[in-house]
Amino acid sequence: MTISYNWLSDYLPVKVEPERLSRILTSIGLEVESMEAFEEVKGGLQGLVIGEVLEAEQHPNADKLKLTKVTIGSAEPLQIVCGAPNVEAGQKVVVAPVGTTIYPTNGDPMTMKVAKIRSVESHGMICAEDEIGLGTSHAGIMILPADAIVGTPAMEFFKPYSDIIYEIGLTPNRADAMSHWGVARDVCAYLTHHDKKEAKAILPNPNLKPDNQSLKINVTIENEAACERYSGICLSGIEVKPSPKWMQERLKAIGVRPINNIVDITNYIQHETGQPLHAFDYDAIKGRQVFVKNLPEGTTFKTLDDKERKLHGEDLMICNAEGGMCIAGVFGGIESGVTPETKNVFLESAFFDPTTIRKTSFRHGLRTDAATRFEKGIDISNTVNVLKRAALLIKELAGGSIASDVIDIYPKPQPKKEVILKNQYLKKLSGKNYHSETVKGILQGLSFGIIKDSMDALSVEVPYHKRDVSLPADVVEEILRIDGLDNIEIPSAIKLTPSVEENYKAEGFKEKVANALVGLGFNEILTNSITNSKYFETQQEHTVKMLNNLSSELDVLRSAMLPTALEVIAFNNNRKNTDLRFFEFGKTYKTEGPGEYSEKNHLCLYLTGNLSEQSWKGKAVAADIYHLKGTVVSLFQLLGLKVAFEQGLDSPHFEGMLSGKVNGKPVVKLGKVATSVTSRFDVKQPVFFANFDWDVLLQEALAQKVKYREVSRYPAVERDLAFVVPKELPYEALSNGIQKLKLSKLQDVRLFDVFESEKLGAGKKSMAVNFTFLDEEKTLTDGEIDGWMKKIMTTLEKELGAEIRR
Repeated sequence: MTISYNWLSDYLPVKVEPERLSRILTSIGLEVESMEAFEEVKGGLQGLVIGEVLEAEQHPNADKLKLTKVTIGSAEPLQIVCGAPNVEAGQKVVVAPVGTTIYPTNGDPMTMKVAKIRSVESHGMICAEDEIGLGTSHAGIMILPADAIVGTPAMEFFKPYSDIIYEIGLTPNRADAMSHWGVARDVCAYLTHHDKKEAKAILPNPNLKPDNQSLKINVTIENEAACERYSGICLSGIEVKPSPKWMQERLKAIGVRPINNIVDITNYIQHETGQPLHAFDYDAIKGRQVFVKNLPEGTTFKTLDDKERKLHGEDLMICNAEGGMCIAGVFGGIESGVTPETKNVFLESAFFDPTTIRKTSFRHGLRTDAATRFEKGIDISNTVNVLKRAALLIKELAGGSIASDVIDIYPKPQPKKEVILKNQYLKKLSGKNYHSETVKGILQGLSFGIIKDSMDALSVEVPYHKRDVSLPADVVEEILRIDGLDNIEIPSAIKLTPSVEENYKAEGFKEKVANALVGLGFNEILTNSITNSKYFETQQEHTVKMLNNLSSELDVLRSAMLPTALEVIAFNNNRKNTDLRFFEFGKTYKTEGPGEYSEKNHLCLYLTGNLSEQSWKGKAVAADIYHLKGTVVSLFQLLGLKVAFEQGLDSPHFEGMLSGKVNGKPVVKLGKVATSVTSRFDVKQPVFFANFDWDVLLQEALAQKVKYREVSRYPAVERDLAFVVPKELPYEALSNGIQKLKLSKLQDVRLFDVFESEKLGAGKKSMAVNFTFLDEEKTLTDGEIDGWMKKIMTTLEKELGAEIRR
């Protein structure tokens, strides 16, 4: 929310210095995120002065230059070389003396110095309007009226507008502070409480009487749930023209572009009061009837931006006798808007249902200022007062006359909410003993009504603009923010109840795995679970769609982890960061139909680029599936689980996939991501991906019982064997064949070499395997080990056709 200091000061009964005002705003919950000076003319014309040209002669060394003598009220006239064709003696001009910095309309700032131009010294500059930011013309120097006083600072002569602009970080519940009136009300409540002197906001009190009844409009609300109140008034004989300078200056200061007097007045009133307005061309209202209703699903409507939109059945519309004129509370239509030819207007001030407006605004991607205010909830009691204020401004600035009574359709007037605040509850929640009169003073300053004041409780009536106040806790918050959180005493002792975490074991495993991965050189990433539906075009029926998506690109909950991670990889690659090891804990979401949703927890690993850089010791080592599989196996070992791998089913997302199971349950899938997938994200290097079903993995890990045993006092014995096997035989088959023997003393089996050569025979390869044997009760003998090795060789020769390589 943008607030103008000058504008806000109009509603304050006393002058508050900008710095103090900033502190007050932050203290009352309207946190000032920035406070910056605004200048209509950059630099504020500082240093520039009004001068008079005393002489203007031809430059001795240049045909297109003039040598002038200019007085700026100082003792000696300045000699200035000027290239403007219109400079003449006797003119009043704007002068930039030496040392002055000028800020051109287009260009960088420039500081005046003594300069030699064609061998003649020049002590400053006679300025054109574009050279000092007052316009765009460079046809010649600015010639001022003859009565301009020499020596007057240019900032006093032109009086450029300056202001101080506050950017306030509003929380979503503070719709009451989305206007200068609302902020002034809070500031006055603060001043009254802290300065011990009543300060009441100076708000306009419009007194409107119609000039005639020449224009008639009939208003009908068909959807009373979406439009609880609708007010309007007609004005005739207006003239659409530019707004006066003061209004344009204020709108520009808060970042609003002036358009014309009618549109500017509606914008001005919106930022003044928080109530959005809409002006219709009266003569474009067919049948002189206004209907507030819904149109059939799929109805086309062309908005002010000249775009044709298809309406949803829940979109609330402002219609005439023949069709739609405006998307209620969101955006106007191109056929009924105010144009330079408009002579009569119908002005609308209404209260629309916040939920309806928010849905429509997001549905059509129209995030207008009006929609932002309506969706947070405006003051329903203020529609008529604001309408009168706007009508009188239009009459003042656009001429014409008020041509109808105020139309006010309010089918079901809302009663004010009543809240009972007990003194004991106030003390408990605030930590402070408040005097009854102090509480009443703060609340009355915020426009709360006092219904009943008893010994132990206060019954208050909540003003309509405080839509977020409905509970005693809300009233306590209002008291605290005006009194100031800094005024709450810190107790000498604080009592705490220790919390008990139910799933501490699960979190412990998660931290254990994360620490292990960091130790292996991985970095944790966290990606948005809300992503783009284009990534899941083949899974649309199972994708969970967002009802109120933040943007067209963030419209679904992800059904897979890979796409959002590839975005991160692409982001890093584009910045020359190509050697990446990532891991992520996250969720995916799925639907099987209306109301049937499920979510699954994942642990994912991503590997791409090089594992080590090229150095004097060797070449760079590229990431591959073997390194990823080794990482996966180490995680299972960390959790005390044994995993069995098998070739996975064909997948369009992988080029070769492995599936890992624990106790027969699928736990992990890993492989190289298909090029067709990575290319969609403009990732040009191989990416290796492992996807753990974290829920199943955690279930199996939690089921494991930790057992401790002492380190064996007896030595382990290692033996190596080289097997010649068919080239297509995977090591997994060899490993599984060995595990089937269930040799209790066999502690570990490890592949340490793969060798291929024509000498081994066509279609053959050699795999060298290391075996580790250990008996924790005695020292193993050669005879025992030889027996086990023979059993291994016999089994593999028989079942896999493996030959022992001698």
